[in-house]
Amino acid sequence: MIRKVLLVDDDAAVREALAQTLELAEYEPVTAGSFVAAKDHIHSEFDGVIISDIRMPGRDGFHLLNFAREVDPELPVVLLTGEGDIPMAVQAMGQGAFDFLEKPCAAADLLAVLERAIAARSEVLRERELKRELERGDPAARMLFGLSEQAEALRERVRSVAPTHAEVLVTGPAGSGISKVAEVVHLMSPVGQGPFVKRPAASLTPEDLLTVCGDAAGGSLFLDEVSAMPDSTQYAALELIEQGTDARIIAGTTSDLSQLSGQGRFNVDLFYRLDVMRVRIPALSERPEDIPIIFRHYVAQAAEQAGIAEPEITPEHLATLMAQDWPGNARSLMSAAMRFVLGMPEEVGQSADLGLSEQMARVEKSLLVAALGRHNGKASDAAKALKLPRKTFYDKLARYEIRPEDYRR
Repeated sequence: MIRKVLLVDDDAAVREALAQTLELAEYEPVTAGSFVAAKDHIHSEFDGVIISDIRMPGRDGFHLLNFAREVDPELPVVLLTGEGDIPMAVQAMGQGAFDFLEKPCAAADLLAVLERAIAARSEVLRERELKRELERGDPAARMLFGLSEQAEALRERVRSVAPTHAEVLVTGPAGSGISKVAEVVHLMSPVGQGPFVKRPAASLTPEDLLTVCGDAAGGSLFLDEVSAMPDSTQYAALELIEQGTDARIIAGTTSDLSQLSGQGRFNVDLFYRLDVMRVRIPALSERPEDIPIIFRHYVAQAAEQAGIAEPEITPEHLATLMAQDWPGNARSLMSAAMRFVLGMPEEVGQSADLGLSEQMARVEKSLLVAALGRHNGKASDAAKALKLPRKTFYDKLARYEIRPEDYRR
């Protein structure tokens, strides 16, 4: 998180005291005694926030606020006020100031306001960087989210692996999005315009493998959880790769194939053939700074599918998410985003292992049942409450085998 604070005050003693307070809290103060001295630090990509006194000779705090708002409307400016300046500070809040503090201010009050301002600024800068990444336009930028060093390394690894024709082994913890990374490799490869066929390796017989390879001809075949592939199919896969196939083979696993092959539980020759190009997906616990970006993406996705407005995500909520380990990785974060959008943590929590469409179906059913319960089983009233045409409402009841009479008291 950013730690820079531009501190503007014409009183040298106040400026020095505040700077010491900030340094003790591990912030990085940049001090200035006037607007003229401060303005060169104020630009749209300033990775910090501003604290400024209102009353200063020449250009005052209001002028600084207006200047900062013109340069970057999302740059937080906290104003320091004297006792008689509070009405002015309230007015400044209406003009876009982030907050104001009365001098002399307690260190705890200053740091509390600063923490909120820093969190807001950090989120703005993250979103801008993400937008720049997306504007690069390639599938890695569009589909693999995050701004951490680990996320960027993952995208670069995919970009380097994809253009080759070699087999690829995608590894990562459960729920980390192995199949998505495999799809990105496919899309960025020379066969990206061809089919992308996904199959669970555990259920494949040697005959099935030949069939799906034919289905994926001219494209890529993704073998999900290849560690569970039956022994006979492993031999068939090795022979197929050695003879050559019209489909690029991409394998995925959450297991350590090196360890399994060393224990005789996976064909060692197949392991070495698949491990020509390896792509490792980092766990969320290794890159907590990516959690807000990924969570926002899932919130937008869930809100769009539910047909409702995106709820506001506060910095405090994001901080809470970042403090968690997320052993289920992206999949569990996606479930949390959907629960957040719908405000139904208990109802949705039990479906965390399902895909988004299945979870949305469960939520839709629970909403229908809740509406019928609130309206004593009267279908017409429940349909009105949900703003659904009666025919659509009854079609949904039939789909989920819901009987209105079961909810009449």
